Amino acid sequence: MRCFTVLGPSQSGKTELVRALAALEDAHPRSEAAGHLTLARFGFMDEEWCALDVAGGPEFARMGGAALLAADAAVLCVGSDPEEAVLAAPWLRAIEAANVPCFIFVNRMDAPKGRVRDIVAALQAYSAHSVVLRQIPIREGGEIVGAIDLISERAWRYREGQPSQLVEMPKAEAGRESEARSELLEQMSDYDDTLLEELIEDHIPAQGALFEIARRETQHRDVVPTFLGSASHKNGILRLMKALRHEVPDVSALKARLGVVDAVAVGFHAQIRKHLGKCVMLRALDGALKTGGQIGGGGLGGLAELGGKAGNDHLEPGAVGISVKSDQLDAGRVFTAKAAEPAPDWAAGCPPALARIIMPSHERDEVRLSGALARLAEADPMLRLEQDQSSGHALLRLQGVMHERHVLATLAEDFGVEVTTHHPDPRYLETISSPVEEHYRHRKQSGGAGQFADVAITVRPTGRGDGFVFDEVVKGGAVPRNYIPAVEEGAREALDKGPLGFPVTDVSVTLTDGKHHAVDSSDFAFRTAGRMAIREALGKAGPILLQPIERIAIHVPSVYSGAMVSLISSLKGQVLGFDGDPDFRGWDVFRALLPASVEEDLAMALGSATQGTAWHEAEFDHYEEIYGKEAERISREHATAAA
Repeated sequence: MRCFTVLGPSQSGKTELVRALAALEDAHPRSEAAGHLTLARFGFMDEEWCALDVAGGPEFARMGGAALLAADAAVLCVGSDPEEAVLAAPWLRAIEAANVPCFIFVNRMDAPKGRVRDIVAALQAYSAHSVVLRQIPIREGGEIVGAIDLISERAWRYREGQPSQLVEMPKAEAGRESEARSELLEQMSDYDDTLLEELIEDHIPAQGALFEIARRETQHRDVVPTFLGSASHKNGILRLMKALRHEVPDVSALKARLGVVDAVAVGFHAQIRKHLGKCVMLRALDGALKTGGQIGGGGLGGLAELGGKAGNDHLEPGAVGISVKSDQLDAGRVFTAKAAEPAPDWAAGCPPALARIIMPSHERDEVRLSGALARLAEADPMLRLEQDQSSGHALLRLQGVMHERHVLATLAEDFGVEVTTHHPDPRYLETISSPVEEHYRHRKQSGGAGQFADVAITVRPTGRGDGFVFDEVVKGGAVPRNYIPAVEEGAREALDKGPLGFPVTDVSVTLTDGKHHAVDSSDFAFRTAGRMAIREALGKAGPILLQPIERIAIHVPSVYSGAMVSLISSLKGQVLGFDGDPDFRGWDVFRALLPASVEEDLAMALGSATQGTAWHEAEFDHYEEIYGKEAERISREHATAAA
């Protein structure tokens, strides 16, 4: 079995294309829907094939690398409008990163919105490899009625819902065909010295040799062949499928690309299914996978075929199946018999764009929710499960809104857990603006041993990022040495919550003097005195609210880089500049500093400003002061939430 992944922007016709390919010779293709991925298994010319259809949409483009874990090749389905080529940029990026052979299918050619050459040129802007036309359209009366294959030099006329009909090449197209074929051969000769010599000597290359060169150059990623058609009318489908049959490598190329010598299978997708638990989609890489056999350090509990057929007890090399009752298996892993290795970095996708604190709607479901989230995190490599530092609740990091909806639906339908979600607040801190001297005496007498501690402290602001510093200059044993650590401990306790309601940082506390009692003094008394002295001092030292600032790297198609300046400014950020991405053609990396409080606003704004093509990474950089009404609003909202 050979396997290819079909990718492309929303509304490009990917699903139509997969259905048309599967129905060419197979009257009963089998399919399996699993979240954003649909698998179709079908036969063509006595060979078994599997097509992986990835849902369109920006966040799924960021997850496309996972589907390429099982692919011998990728088919990029695009529309016929050159202006929309940028929408394919994230998919081309994922394909480039995976280093997988790629075929482009320009769909909807029954109603083209631009010249084919312009479409290819627009796509070339985002590909490091040569995008080459393998067909040119036949036009009659302004409509495209067929295509000419530039290697075989055969002309095909489209027929509604049927395979195209071989016809004589129209005389009106002969000149254009000759020009396009010469251009194709010149591009192919860049990677084949023998072909180059033949062209220099004006020899006509043999068709068989040209098809073999095309196969080799496609498999080596030297060129990206481009085909034309209309999936809804079944035009150009057979030609594309024949190219896949001739040029897609077998599963051994995938194993080499994954880079794990003893790999027996790869887990490329998973779902939690009611009554079955975790189901991992596997592709066998080497030798037959058998029920009960060793994989990933444990036994393979069971296998099911695509479409729900049970009872299958093995997978031949290259075959795709679904594992059940094998908890040691996860998606996003390459399995040997004894271990599970992480998949290559290109399969990891982009960093999650959304963060959500998630809580059960009913307290009785707290334990069930914890277990369900752990299972989901095992099954979904694109989901990150953390703990919110402020509230202690579970924190989910997700790729986008559609991903969030899918996770919440799974919790409700498969685990029976209803939840509520809300955005996590940034980790605000506070500090002080001026030094203060404070004296505090703690004295308590209620029968028996009393409590006594007297401390004098000086509190000063320190440099940003210095944290908490404690020292002492006590003379003459006014505060015995064994009680000084208790004063420091009390000071640290007081910094947990300052006058504005947030943890306090960047302060220096110096114990300058004090008194003790031979009987009533204790660690507890001095810890209490230290805590109360700091609390009183902080309120007098000019508290200042601090907000976290993140360093943002936006990965954006170059055509949208100019729009990033106004976008960052509108979010009260600071532009640092941008450079061309050294790894991906047609992309820039735009850098900025941005308040953490607007990171989700950035994700939403990027979607609007770049048609969903850009994405960002963020890391903490520093804390910065907030003053005035903004600081008052944050403090007020925090106090209301705490109450």
